[in-house]
Amino acid sequence: MSVSILGIDIAKQSYQVSLLVDGKVYRREFRNQAEHFEELCLWLQKHGVEQCQVCMEATNIYWEELARFLYQRGDWVSVINPARIRHYAKSKLARNKTDQLDADLIADFCSTQNPVLWEPPSPEIRELQALMRHLEDLKSMRSEVSTRLSNGVSSEAVQKMLQEHLDFIDQQIEALKKQIQAHIDQNPGLKQQLNLLVSIPGIGELTAAKLLSENIQSFDSTRSLTAYAGLNPQLGNSGTSVRQRPRLSKIGNAHLRKALYFPAVNAMRYNPTIQVFCNRLKQRDKHNMTIIGACMHKLLCLSLGVLKSGLPFDPNYHATSHTTS
Repeated sequence: MSVSILGIDIAKQSYQVSLLVDGKVYRREFRNQAEHFEELCLWLQKHGVEQCQVCMEATNIYWEELARFLYQRGDWVSVINPARIRHYAKSKLARNKTDQLDADLIADFCSTQNPVLWEPPSPEIRELQALMRHLEDLKSMRSEVSTRLSNGVSSEAVQKMLQEHLDFIDQQIEALKKQIQAHIDQNPGLKQQLNLLVSIPGIGELTAAKLLSENIQSFDSTRSLTAYAGLNPQLGNSGTSVRQRPRLSKIGNAHLRKALYFPAVNAMRYNPTIQVFCNRLKQRDKHNMTIIGACMHKLLCLSLGVLKSGLPFDPNYHATSHTTS
């Protein structure tokens, strides 16, 4: 029996669907609000579909509620990096782009490429992720306001308001940090995993919380995790003339890369495992940014290693041996 395919092109207010059933294509637009999700179920039932394979792009956060709804309904859900769909469109020589054509393309991708199935993170991980990403936003806002103040403001009234705004953001950041700590303390599993991560020199409690909020503990291998983070090496060799320097792909979770940059720099000074690794790269005359990127990769592998082994960091033990490479 053939599996029905549902391609979804998602946006903030609405989403277009393309349903493939027994060689036929059915299309429709729905509102992207939770109270209207049942309309999609009724439409699927109208076409005799009780369960289907669903594919959608990871567009901002607009996909999350619908993906969880369909997963709980019993559908097989795949959430795809939009870059994969763009490149797939190029491979098909697609010349036009509309929301409905995108839904058709995503359905075709799903039927031919057999994408990996997605599972929603647990409620405590979702809450932690929301808290950590809000902390990122507050720190970004603080940096903007601080820059305005340091650049000089001619108006004393404006300067006073900016300082008050800065003080308010500082209060919000401190309150949010306490809320993050309380959330972790209330969840023994998260607390145990955080303690394992902070045993790695270079990773502090906020970095550990950030790594957990991006659900790195759900990965089975360092290879899939580093690819998800965009920390896998990207080669550019072809024939005898093209010899590009290997670099990080950066096709993946930017939140993870941002969270690991300064911890990697810190680990280069204080983590014995990273130090030895770093020195080997220096002896090979690698560029400084290349070394930092490689240390970010190594630190992420060590993080998954301690989480999978359940053992604190030991510089004499290769943590990644407990994962499938």
